Amino acid sequence: MQIAISGNIGSGKTELTKLLSRHYGYKAVYGPSEENPYLNSFYEDMRRWSFNMMVQSLYANVRQLAALKETGEDFIRDRSLYDDVYIFAPNLQSMGLMTSRDLTTYTKLFELMQSFLPQPDLVIYVRGDVPTLIRHIQKRGREYENGIRLDYLSNLNNRYEQWAESYEGKIIVVDTDELDFVERREDLGLVINRIDAEFNSLFHTDNR
Repeated sequence: MQIAISGNIGSGKTELTKLLSRHYGYKAVYGPSEENPYLNSFYEDMRRWSFNMMVQSLYANVRQLAALKETGEDFIRDRSLYDDVYIFAPNLQSMGLMTSRDLTTYTKLFELMQSFLPQPDLVIYVRGDVPTLIRHIQKRGREYENGIRLDYLSNLNNRYEQWAESYEGKIIVVDTDELDFVERREDLGLVINRIDAEFNSLFHTDNR
């Protein structure tokens, strides 16, 4: 079983990954974004470093997922492989921070690498308005995130909404503006109930 948790910066993906991993007994896996050597430079000068940062991120994510595929373990992963190619890269291009040529090259690389990996059994999209995202970002206090622009977060939110509506696999949406699954046990229970319903549907379909 492979579960991917998608959502904007500061939406609560990491916390939800920890909580669900503990509940289901699945391995918690975190995307290697903080190990990206271009990340600090990207937030300082997005136009200059966007392509470098995205290609390095794609390489690290595919390498991690390929290793997980070999183990055959059940896991819950903080961020899906789709986030970068369908959300972050086109958003950078639309904001003039990545050239169309670089986006085309990046997308071709993704399509090649993605063909070797299975689709997640379930995607959980954690949605949050920009004020909620900012509050979460400030609370965790990562220095390299201090320069994130509000319009950048807003544009990412719009793209996440479009992607979630068009995604063809199994997906559930968790609204972190309304549900505080970290502080309120009952809110986490609501999320788990929705996941269990999808699990039951998935297993029923597989056994038919």
